[in-house]
Formats: sequence, C-alpha cells, structure tokens
Amino acid sequence: MEQKKDKIVIHTCCAICSGYPISYLKDMGYEVISYFCNPNIYPVEEYEKRLQAERILCKSLGCELVEAEYNPNEYYEAVKGLEEEPEKGARCDKCFELRLNKTADFAKSIGVDIFTTSIVISPHKNFAKLTKIGEEVAKNKGINYLAIDFKKKDGFLKTNRISKELNLYRQNYCGCKFAMR
Repeated sequence: MEQKKDKIVIHTCCAICSGYPISYLKDMGYEVISYFCNPNIYPVEEYEKRLQAERILCKSLGCELVEAEYNPNEYYEAVKGLEEEPEKGARCDKCFELRLNKTADFAKSIGVDIFTTSIVISPHKNFAKLTKIGEEVAKNKGINYLAIDFKKKDGFLKTNRISKELNLYRQNYCGCKFAMR
C-alpha cells in the first residue's frame, strides 16, 4: 500500500525561484501544489512569460499547478499610497501579505492546512521579514506556515541549475511596475 503524503501549497512567484523549493518539498515527502498567484506582475506579457515557465517547470517536476486569477487591480489597491516606497519597503511587505493571504485562503479552500512560499529563495528577499508575514497570515487564517530558508545549502544555485536545464524564462526584475524603475 502506498504511503499517503501530506499536501502543501507553495506560493510560486516564478519558475526560477520555485524549482528547488518544489523539489525540496517533494523530497521531504510532501505532495506539492504550486499556487501561481501574482497580481503584482507587470505588464501582462511579463505575467504570461512567467506563468508559461511555471507550467513547464511543474510539468517537469510532476507537480500540480493552480493558476490564480490575474487581477492587477487587486495589487494596486493593496499598495495604494505606497507607490513611491523603495524596493524592499512597505509596498513590498503589502504585496507579500496580499499574495500569502490569497495562498492561505486557497490552501484552506481545498482542505490543505500548510503553506509556504518560494519567494524566500531569492537573495534579494529578507527571510525573517517574509517568515513574520507568513506566520501572521497563518495565525489569522488558522492554518500553518512552513518557514524554510530555501537559500540554505546552495538552494539558489540549485534552483538556477534547474531553470537552466529546463531553459526557463529568466526575468530581470521582481515583477511590479514600480520595481522596473
């Protein structure tokens, strides 16, 4: 008889960042569901490129992919008044909060009680800050946030290796129009 695996929902921002985290979670024994929820990505052509790369990655890794509705207005409403904030500031925190709330809601809607995010693998992102946001969201939603610093043990190098092997699209900015400046 096959051992039943626990499910986990991982918020995925792009295929470059999510390759190693998905592999790592699968190696831990989880049945991984990639939740591509990124209303912040601008323009829509960029969103489509990143989504297509995530589709290729998930197919290659045998991971279920769920695509959230692309609704940029939701992002602009969440960061209203913070447009001039610097990168890594309050605007980014609100963006992370929005996407992790949506991920937690999705996880709960399908009966999964644990979630995480691939964003933490980026050397440009603050693990402690993202963990605090994820844990606060989890507490408010009544589910669990799995805090794993995927950068450890050469995680960023490993995720880049996966993306190169699959010839995945590589973006050159975080995603929102404010980060393009």
